[in-house]
Amino acid sequence: MISVTGKFEWFTDKAGKWRWHLLAGNGQIIATSQGYKSKQACMDGIESVRKNAPGAPVVENQPATMMANA
Repeated sequence: MISVTGKFEWFTDKAGKWRWHLLAGNGQIIATSQGYKSKQACMDGIESVRKNAPGAPVVENQPATMMANA
C-alpha cells in the first residue's frame, strides 16, 4: 500500500492566472507552477507532473555543459 502525504493545491494569482503548488505532508511548498491562462490548462499541468515525475531521473545541473549546448 502506498501512503500519500503530499497534495496539489490550485489557485488563481493576483494577475488572474491559474497556478498550482505541490505541498509536502508537512504543508511546505516543494514545487510551484507557471501561470496558466485557464483552469483546464492548470489541471493538465498537474496531471503531467503526476504522470511524468515518478520515473524522472535526478541529474546535476552543469552550467558549462549547458553553455556548450546553447
